[in-house]
Amino acid sequence: MTQHNKGKRVKASVLTAFITSPAAGGIILILASAAAIIIANSSLQQDYTALLAHKLAGMSVEHWVNDALMAIFFLLVGLEIKRELLAGELSTWSQRALPGFAALGGMIAPALIYLFFNRGSAEAMAGWAIPAATDIAFALGVLALLGSRVPVSLKIFLSALAILDDMGAVAIIALFYTSHISFVMLAAAALTLVALFVMNRAGIKTLWPYLLVGCALWFFMLQSGVHATIAGVLLALFVPLGADDTQESPLERLEHGLSPWVTFLILPIFGFANAGVSLSGLTAEEILSPVPVGVALGLFIDKQVGVFGLSLLAIRTGLARLPESSSWMQLYGVSALCGIGFTMSLFIGNLAFPTSPLLVDEVKIGVLAGSILSAIVGMVVLRLSLQRQR
Repeated sequence: MTQHNKGKRVKASVLTAFITSPAAGGIILILASAAAIIIANSSLQQDYTALLAHKLAGMSVEHWVNDALMAIFFLLVGLEIKRELLAGELSTWSQRALPGFAALGGMIAPALIYLFFNRGSAEAMAGWAIPAATDIAFALGVLALLGSRVPVSLKIFLSALAILDDMGAVAIIALFYTSHISFVMLAAAALTLVALFVMNRAGIKTLWPYLLVGCALWFFMLQSGVHATIAGVLLALFVPLGADDTQESPLERLEHGLSPWVTFLILPIFGFANAGVSLSGLTAEEILSPVPVGVALGLFIDKQVGVFGLSLLAIRTGLARLPESSSWMQLYGVSALCGIGFTMSLFIGNLAFPTSPLLVDEVKIGVLAGSILSAIVGMVVLRLSLQRQR
């Protein structure tokens, strides 16, 4: 074999190893978001802003990213939630106990600290849910960087917690971040749900009818005033999970088909479109104002306090058990990683302040600061705990 061919094979194996790594999605998302921040603070800022504002079929590029592409992300989230609840790590009440308490604490505590810092502004208080969500791609990616020495039970705990956390975030978006309702369009959306239900009960296993009706559902939800991304979760509820032993279920096929597109395309595009914040016009007073401080402390301090605190309470009272082969220090390290709230936090920030670019920029600063600090502390704590086990 020639040296040239050997070089090609080495490069291919390195690329394959990277793509199949659990950390790959988080790394690409970081790079896309960093590129957005660099561009937003360079001479290309106006071009970046113009690109996002450019109209396509009546909606801006930013609108297409946040309402259409993210609906596919939410479809994948919905598929993961359904699979885990029916046949996965959340299929029994005992399996749901610890991540359930942890997710509850991780949503309540950050919201409270945010409201405390922003209690003087009715407009700013609308962002109370921004620090309540965990970014599963980032958190699991950071955990993967620590290697195989991390107990599998901790990875399962973090995955289950993030799934329940996503359920809470979806419910929050549907209930609290809905604009004026068009009942005609909502009724049309309801009819598409009836059609999906009938298809599911009729045992239709082919995916394309579900996806076709799902597109209609997305359009009606977009026009109804309920955020269009909820259509992705609703569609996932009706995609069949049951299958025989010889083949994947329609849900598994769709989940496996969507996962690489969401990981390596949709989320990086979202990060690039939403992380770009210009620091040139921001003063120290604005950076340390209640919104970014509330978001950053909510993610960095109260997220870990809520997750670890309610986990501790559940374990001490016998309602749940410490993840197998793990320590309290490791549970705390994972609790710190839950403060990485990048994707969902930025998404909710856009919904909370649709008419205030300044507040959206402040949210970005808070999310970046809180997420970075959470990742660093979580990594350090977990690495120290793993070294002690040697």
